[in-house]
Amino acid sequence: MTNTHYTDLPPRAGHMPRALRLAASLGLVLGAALLTGCATVANPDPRDPLESYNRSMTNFNEQVDAMVLKPVAIAYKDVTPAPVRTGVSNFFANLGDVWSFVNNVLQLRGEAAASTFMRVNVNTLMGLGGVLDIASELGIDRYKQDFGLTLGYWGMGTGPYLVLPILGPSTVRDTLALPVDMKGNVVSYVDPVSARNSLYALRIVDTRSNLLRASSVLDSAALDKYSFTRDVFLQVRSQQAGAPFSGDDKSDNDSNNGVLPEEPPR
Repeated sequence: MTNTHYTDLPPRAGHMPRALRLAASLGLVLGAALLTGCATVANPDPRDPLESYNRSMTNFNEQVDAMVLKPVAIAYKDVTPAPVRTGVSNFFANLGDVWSFVNNVLQLRGEAAASTFMRVNVNTLMGLGGVLDIASELGIDRYKQDFGLTLGYWGMGTGPYLVLPILGPSTVRDTLALPVDMKGNVVSYVDPVSARNSLYALRIVDTRSNLLRASSVLDSAALDKYSFTRDVFLQVRSQQAGAPFSGDDKSDNDSNNGVLPEEPPR
């Protein structure tokens, strides 16, 4: 007769590891979102032919945010002094300027490329690796660009609006450019992998904490959050591509696609 040890039995649901329970919950939410996305929209926006799917994915992203990202961002803001949060934001913004320089060069924007190159050098050498934004204090403008905007500069249309899992608002063109933007992210070359992943996590948390006030205002407003977010995102991307450049916006931006101005750390 074979003895059965309790350690050989599968864990009960209540004793499942927390990470596993969270992954299972998110999987159920994603499955429900994709199922509800099969519905059709009566009068779709011409820019958003995938609206039914996009709304479902937006709902999934909001669930992930409520369960994971927002609580962590609130805790980070509560325990981290404002000067430290500002330094973290400045550090990642300086890393983003490196990729902006490359894309300004690819778009043959000489003045913007020169200004961005100067920003990176000043903040890296004089600003403790970018923790201090000395360049802005000296009046050196920031010209944020990414590979999606570079493709647009050379004639590629944006394509339909598209909401990506976790990453949020995008377009088909920006989604196609995403692998290149990821390769252009300086953090992706950090070794060891554990340090690289820690930087990725810190950037996500810092970005989300900067959006806490904006998201609270959006949540409390009596409007269709999905349509508002879509319209603002598309407008911002259009301005980045065609409007005169400005260094007033000092927030960092990657493929993440922020749709509202970031809240400055206090």
